[in-house]
Amino acid sequence: MKKYLIILAILGLLFGCSGRKEKRGEVLVKINNYEITQAEFEEAFKASSFGRTDNLESRKEFLNNLINQKLILQDAQQKGLDKDKNFLKMIERFWEQSLLKITLDKKSKEIAGSTYVNDKTIEEIYQRMVKEGKTSKPYDKMYQQIKWELTKAKETQLMSEWINNLNKKAQIKINYSLLEKK
Repeated sequence: MKKYLIILAILGLLFGCSGRKEKRGEVLVKINNYEITQAEFEEAFKASSFGRTDNLESRKEFLNNLINQKLILQDAQQKGLDKDKNFLKMIERFWEQSLLKITLDKKSKEIAGSTYVNDKTIEEIYQRMVKEGKTSKPYDKMYQQIKWELTKAKETQLMSEWINNLNKKAQIKINYSLLEKK
């Protein structure tokens, strides 16, 4: 039940057709009980492909498309499609994937910002590669490649450690008998 409340809250934010919007400026257009302010229009216009050509014609075309989208969404809501089980499942998957991506991106940046590979390690790897016949290139030609590979390996290791730590902190119970095909 909690999942569906979260999904309904997301739907309200996504579609916002309730008309109970906090005013953030002058209303540019009202579509039934849904209002779009000038600021909301500007933000959406600039983020769209129409925003590349900022003239009256492209603004009108974008506005017409926006109005049509809102009309279609309102029609879908009137027909109850926003409460359809398959639709709610799609929203849930989208929400989970989006949150997962944002979290992993944030953690990746955090790890990348804290990952350091010293020159001594790079030189040791280079010497080992020469000794094993894996390269005949000079050190200065191999430096960046080795540094990049060591950095990526270290970042991967730190990401794995983070995930393993999450697993250790969690209480996970698996009913393996349900995994069997019936």
